[in-house]
Amino acid sequence: MQTDIVSRVRKELIENVDEKTKNSYSRFFKEEVKCHGVRAAAVRKITKDYFKELKSAGMADKENIFALGEALLQSDYCEEAFVAFEWAYMVRAEYTEADFFVFERWVENYVNNWAKCDTLCNHAVGSFIEKFPSYIENLTLWAQSDNRWLRRASAVTLILPARKGLFLPEIFEIADLLLTDKDDLVRKGYGWMLKEASKPHLQEVFAYVMKNKKEMPRTSLRYAIEKFPPDLRAKAMEK
Repeated sequence: MQTDIVSRVRKELIENVDEKTKNSYSRFFKEEVKCHGVRAAAVRKITKDYFKELKSAGMADKENIFALGEALLQSDYCEEAFVAFEWAYMVRAEYTEADFFVFERWVENYVNNWAKCDTLCNHAVGSFIEKFPSYIENLTLWAQSDNRWLRRASAVTLILPARKGLFLPEIFEIADLLLTDKDDLVRKGYGWMLKEASKPHLQEVFAYVMKNKKEMPRTSLRYAIEKFPPDLRAKAMEK
């Protein structure tokens, strides 16, 4: 049944290939990416429909969902990774502490572009951290990794918690670790994290930016201050 589901998902994705979408992928990624070329709305529909089917068949338990996800991830296609990562998020009520290491392994072995990184980390890993906050310490280790995707993941995992006003001290700790990172996608990742944190904590993030703006790359700075009111944005941009 497991291989059947995986091959059916794959077949349906291939049947939904849209040439325009396929041709536009190169605009979004600097690196080579493997994509079928399916519109996001169609991928979301396939993800939901098959999850519903698994649920009615009594096969939507976490263990099975993770195993199916692993099988989909092995193809390296962006859309199949989206299905795997969204399914993993759909079973978040069942997360246990050991799942952190499944997600870590997925980032190390299967994440090779920003879209995969953000799909997994914004939802599944972010929810995991809200449920088991002590694992933020592991994110600080990711922030010091040689793997650019683990470093980006350490920041983008905290995007949704940041938006809710959570984990501000830890957000600043991760921003400190990534402050002068040489990788553009890591710089954008932690700038985005600070931008989300600025929505509930404007003054604190403003103070952080002012303290660090001499070292902070312009990319990160521009992302971080995007939601500041015009007067604070102008101050942050002053040389």
